[in-house]
Amino acid sequence: MPDYIKQKVQWFPGHMAKTRRLIKESLNLVDGVVEIVDARIPQSSKNPELDDIIQKKPKILLLNKCDIADSNATKLWVDYYKSKGIFALPVDCRTGKGLNKFEGAVKGALKDVISKNESKGMANKPLRLMVVGIPNTGKSSFINRMGKSAKAKVADKAGVTRQNQWFNVGNGIELLDTPGVLWPKFDDPEVGDKLAFIGSVKDEVTDIQTLACRLLESLSKTRPSAIEERYKINISADMQGWEILEEIGRKRGFLIKGGEIDYERAAVIVCDEFRAGKLGRISLELP
Repeated sequence: MPDYIKQKVQWFPGHMAKTRRLIKESLNLVDGVVEIVDARIPQSSKNPELDDIIQKKPKILLLNKCDIADSNATKLWVDYYKSKGIFALPVDCRTGKGLNKFEGAVKGALKDVISKNESKGMANKPLRLMVVGIPNTGKSSFINRMGKSAKAKVADKAGVTRQNQWFNVGNGIELLDTPGVLWPKFDDPEVGDKLAFIGSVKDEVTDIQTLACRLLESLSKTRPSAIEERYKINISADMQGWEILEEIGRKRGFLIKGGEIDYERAAVIVCDEFRAGKLGRISLELP
């Protein structure tokens, strides 16, 4: 097995540097910003550079994929952001859960903008919002759901949207989609791991076996029952990630010539099933 303890996840392709510039250049076109984060890791999937970039623009935070995050943890996050004066909504952009409250959140966050428009006799002026977020958090799914038609490209992997696109989603709201953007480096290596776990960093950038081992070690400390129930194995607190992966491969019958465990296949299954919520509703961080 690879030495997965010291390896760090880092990724900042050129198009992301360009996206950061495009966000700055497009700010004067919008009244506010919608940031989409992953409800399982709200803080780690939040771009720490964004607040500096958007400065005083009103912001709404959507905690997407709340259907596969721990509901109690999500409530704690919503309360936390509310205490910071941030409009935060738990949503599932694929099914539309929670998005019925989006319009109200927009009017609340942009009340000063609305009041200013009304004072100028432009009460019907559309509210324009820039949609931002790191890759694979659900920006395109959000826009498609709000527009009630498949207008933006959607995929289960990072890095699909590559250029700015405008969408009129009705009710006097227009959305500007932007490519997903990460920040230049992760100061905390655990942040890099969490982003890789949920698929915001392309699997090609990391070793999938390394990733699965780290994920299993993390879950074995916080949610061992999720592993045991899903894969019908017994694990102990002192087991290393590769040992758990080996047990999963053996239980699933993932064997190669000579009867050796197919670690690669087992690793792909573990990562895919975690991302799809098949290990249960799991959040990886709390406020």
